[in-house]
Amino acid sequence: MYAQISRQLDQTLNVKKGEDESLLSSSPPDTPKLIHGGNYIKEGRDSAKSTCLIFSPTEEDEVGSLGRYLQLFAKHKVNLLHIESRSSLRQPNSYEFMVECAPGGNIPSAIESLRDQCNYFSIISRNHNDNMNTVPWFPRRIRDLDKFANQILSYGAELDSDHPGFTDPVYRKRRKYFADIAYNYKHGQPIPRVEYTPEEVATWGVVFKNLTKLYPKNACREHNHVFPLLIENCGYREDNIPQLEDISNFLKDSTGFTLRPVAGLLSSRDFLAGLAFRVFHSTQYIRHSSKPLYTPEPDVCHEILGHVPLLADPSFAQFSQVIGLASLGAPDDYIEKLATCFWFTVEYGLCRQNGELKAYGAGLLSSFGELEYCLSDKPELRPFDPPKTALQKYPITEYQPVYYVAEDFEDAKEKMTKFAQTIPRKFGVRYDAYTQSISILDSKQQVEALVNNVNQEVQILMDALRKLQH
Repeated sequence: MYAQISRQLDQTLNVKKGEDESLLSSSPPDTPKLIHGGNYIKEGRDSAKSTCLIFSPTEEDEVGSLGRYLQLFAKHKVNLLHIESRSSLRQPNSYEFMVECAPGGNIPSAIESLRDQCNYFSIISRNHNDNMNTVPWFPRRIRDLDKFANQILSYGAELDSDHPGFTDPVYRKRRKYFADIAYNYKHGQPIPRVEYTPEEVATWGVVFKNLTKLYPKNACREHNHVFPLLIENCGYREDNIPQLEDISNFLKDSTGFTLRPVAGLLSSRDFLAGLAFRVFHSTQYIRHSSKPLYTPEPDVCHEILGHVPLLADPSFAQFSQVIGLASLGAPDDYIEKLATCFWFTVEYGLCRQNGELKAYGAGLLSSFGELEYCLSDKPELRPFDPPKTALQKYPITEYQPVYYVAEDFEDAKEKMTKFAQTIPRKFGVRYDAYTQSISILDSKQQVEALVNNVNQEVQILMDALRKLQH
């Protein structure tokens, strides 16, 4: 993948240190602030508003080529936040560069000057609505998730006045504590362990006790298969709130998924992008003790009782990643459609098993009341069909009037894959598990190389099948 060039660029590119540093933005970002008594983080400078340019030079490799391109940004007064280089996957024996431009300066002129001198050129920007020639920004490497992990919705807001913990200063202080953990977390670090208070453990205990009574009858077989393993390996007990770090390690061994702490709700685009890397953004705080069977927002009960068991199932994990990959670079209207499909599957999905309806959505598996209601004769049931499901409106503060039923995860995954093919974007995407990065597939050479790799994998499988037949 990319080899990062920091303030001292690779000497083989013959760029002087002083020239490089004049191009990199030297102004430090604003210091983010935690709102006193609040549950969300107030952000400083939004670095995600930057524009990323990926390009390959027209000339053959020669010393100093990157330096000449970087001077274009200096000429147009564009500060660079980040510079990377790698061998091009699109053009043999060529370099490919990525630069992240800070807002400001004459970026359009710099882009036009650069585009004329490149064999390959692509623009990835958060401000894509202002320029339809750009691709909506999405993370390319798993560590890029750090860039938007704190871009949570309603940041800086206090608890809503109707929140059960609104008038509880102790609870609000705890929420600030959890927000601080999420803000300071970076990819690759262990998730900080939390010593939950006796009151928080008691709240968890009420939820755990009530839900586990319903799981054998109402939950899908995959959930019930994994749950004993979570008890054995991750400390799921009525008197203990499991640690996200232990659960994340278990998931990684099971399906490659990991957890990442988050202070609140991310935008649909950012949350779905995490799924493309098999990363699930999870809250770590717990609901208020006055209403243990109710929460107005996702909390640790919802995450680790509702979502985690299914993320340990290979088929469901792949289904979740399909939705995430489909979201990368997708137009805003399709992000909304994908988020709606996510809502009616991963959050509130039902499936048929042995002729019976079972729940697999996390919103159902973490709600004592709705887990019973969804399987009654009160709601309307419809077959899961992404083009139609994606248009369905839904309430977020009451039981769902309509649920969508999948035959099984494989069927749902095939339907989502076909739906993803209808998303209008001029490239394909592929997750490379070796480098934990996303490849943009927009050249014949890349596709041919992948076909060769697939053929080699097929040969390995055929050889194994022959051995099994003897």
